[in-house]
Amino acid sequence: MKGGFFVGSTFGKLGNITKTTSPFRAIKRNRVCPPVTVWRHSQTSCTTPPSSFYPPFCKRESSTYSPASAPLSKMGDTSTTIRYVDIGINLSDPVFKGRYHGKQVHDDDLDDIIQRARDVGCRKFMVTGSDLEESKHAIEIAQKYPGFCYATVGVHPCQAKHFDIFPGGPEKLLDELRSLALDSKKAGHAVAFGEIGLDYDRLFLSAKEPQLKYFEAQLEIAVEIQLPLFLHSRAASDDFERLLAPKLEKLPNRGLVHSFTGTLEEMNRMVALGLDIGVNGCSLKTEENLEVVKAIPLDRLQIETDGPWCEIRPSHASSKFLTGAPPLPKAVKKERWQKGLMVKGRNEPVAIAQVAHVIAGVKGITVEEVCEAAWTNSIKMFGLGEEAP
Repeated sequence: MKGGFFVGSTFGKLGNITKTTSPFRAIKRNRVCPPVTVWRHSQTSCTTPPSSFYPPFCKRESSTYSPASAPLSKMGDTSTTIRYVDIGINLSDPVFKGRYHGKQVHDDDLDDIIQRARDVGCRKFMVTGSDLEESKHAIEIAQKYPGFCYATVGVHPCQAKHFDIFPGGPEKLLDELRSLALDSKKAGHAVAFGEIGLDYDRLFLSAKEPQLKYFEAQLEIAVEIQLPLFLHSRAASDDFERLLAPKLEKLPNRGLVHSFTGTLEEMNRMVALGLDIGVNGCSLKTEENLEVVKAIPLDRLQIETDGPWCEIRPSHASSKFLTGAPPLPKAVKKERWQKGLMVKGRNEPVAIAQVAHVIAGVKGITVEEVCEAAWTNSIKMFGLGEEAP
C-alpha cells in the first residue's frame, strides 16, 4: 500500500474466523525445552498428509501440557534440530478454546495446539496483548505455561477510542497498563509493550486523534518501564516514524515491526531506525512481498504466525516455496473438529515451520540459517528466559 505499511492482522473474515467477542477481535487480538527433530519429505502435500505421516501428538490421550515432560517427536529419518520462537500469536482469542461467535463449538484444545507447535520445534511463544483485558489474559497464559509462553501488554490503535470512555478516564487505563506491564515484567511474564501503533486504514474503528495521542502515551510507558516495542502500523508511516524515532533512542532493545507487509523502502527505514522486522503468512502473499522479505537483513529478521490469522494459502505467491516443509495435520470445519486435527481457517503456531521454509526459499539459504538467525534476534531483543547470545 503506497504511503503506508501494515503491521498487524487483517480485518474481516479470514477462513472460518470473523468477529468473536468484539469488533476488534476480527482484527486481532526458565525452563528450556529440549531439542526436537523435524520431519522432511519433498513429495508429500503440506495440506493433506496421509494418516501415516501424522506425528505422535495426534495420538496423545492427555490434553495436559507440561513443558518439562512433553515428549519429543521423531518425524522422519532425515532430520535436524531446529528451534523457533513464534513472536506473535493471539492465544487469548476464544477460537483457541473452541469458542466461535460466543458459542462453544468444540472442546478447548489449547494444550494440543501448543503441543503441535512444540513438535515442530517451537520452543517459545509471545502471546499478543491488544487491549487491557487481552493483555491480562496473555499474562495468564504465560503464567500457565512458564518458560514457554510470554506476553505483550498494550492497546492496539484500533482500540484507541476506548481510552476516553474507560471508567475513571484515560489516565486510569494508562495507569492500569503501566502496573500490569511493570508487575508482569518483574515476574518474568511480560517481555514487550504492544501491540501499539497507528492504523489510518481503519479510522472507522478509532479516529486519528486518539490513535496519535495514546500511541505517544504508551510509548512513554514503554520507555519508563524499559520494555521493547511490539508495533503495528498501517497507512500511517510518516506519523508513525515521527512519534517513534525519538523514543527509540531511549530503548536499547528498540523493538519489532510486527507482521510487516510494507514496501522495500519502508522496510529499509524501519531497519535504519534499529527495528527488527516480523514476518508471517500475511508478509508473504505477493511477489512484491517476497522481494521485500528477500532483502530483510538476517540480523533483523523475526518470525511469527499471528494465528488465528495470516495463514499461508495456496493462492499466495509464497505457496510455491512450501515443498519440503513439514506437513500440517489435517484441517476440518470447526463443527467436525476431532482431537489431533486443525480447524480450517484457524491458523496455528505449528505453521511457523512453513513460514521459515518460505523465507529460506526466498532468500536461497537453509531453513536452519533462517531459524537460528530469527531465534538469536528474538532472544537478544526479548530475553524469553534465555541467555542472550
